[in-house]
Amino acid sequence: MSPTEALAKKRTRRSSPGDPKRAVAYLRMSTERQDLSPQAQRAVIEAWAGREGVTVVAWHEDLGVSGGAALEDRPGLLAAIEAVRAEGAGLLVVARRDRLARDVLTAALVERLCERVGARVVASDGTGNGEGPEAALLRTLLDAFAAYERALIRGRTKAALAVKKGRGERTGGVPYGFRVEGKRLVLDPEEQTTVAKARGLRAEGKSLRQVAAGLVAQGRRPRNGGAWAIQTIRRVVAGEGTVPS
Repeated sequence: MSPTEALAKKRTRRSSPGDPKRAVAYLRMSTERQDLSPQAQRAVIEAWAGREGVTVVAWHEDLGVSGGAALEDRPGLLAAIEAVRAEGAGLLVVARRDRLARDVLTAALVERLCERVGARVVASDGTGNGEGPEAALLRTLLDAFAAYERALIRGRTKAALAVKKGRGERTGGVPYGFRVEGKRLVLDPEEQTTVAKARGLRAEGKSLRQVAAGLVAQGRRPRNGGAWAIQTIRRVVAGEGTVPS
């Protein structure tokens, strides 16, 4: 059973709505843009909470995670939804609607899971926060435009990569555990040690989240120095990315 199915099957319905003055905050970042950094998102949410007289009782985040990722690949979002129930919160707050998801179905699923525990999703910029049919329509449109923007970016990226490939230029990122010397991929000793540690933890039966936590406990972080993305851990332990012969 997937994490999403497990969450949906829990008996989480409350007899009364959650407290509208208690909120769980969710942060998501898939790029290094400063205006979308966790710190920037946290600042706007804290400012909103101060204006609205809302207490943020828990913070959860997914770093390095695409807005198009499936809900089961968003451990921070799953934890946030569970915290809404556990904390008796009436709100799940994001800085902007597209921080929730860039997929219409995922956004709708999160809305439904929150509704089941007497809560609702709001954005700190106020867009689409109403409860009437107009606000519901606006939320759907925002989710659709976010999904369209994601598809547009992917299309442009694919076209740009095709041009580079046609010129004989290297495309794609450098797999973790390697570095580029000249035009060749070579082993990076320090990162290879981290890869070995990650695979060792996985071999012990640890979940991907536990592997990530174990690496951080050992002082081993990804290249950006932040938190490990689940997708990155999955690729590392699966051995994706090899040096061409």
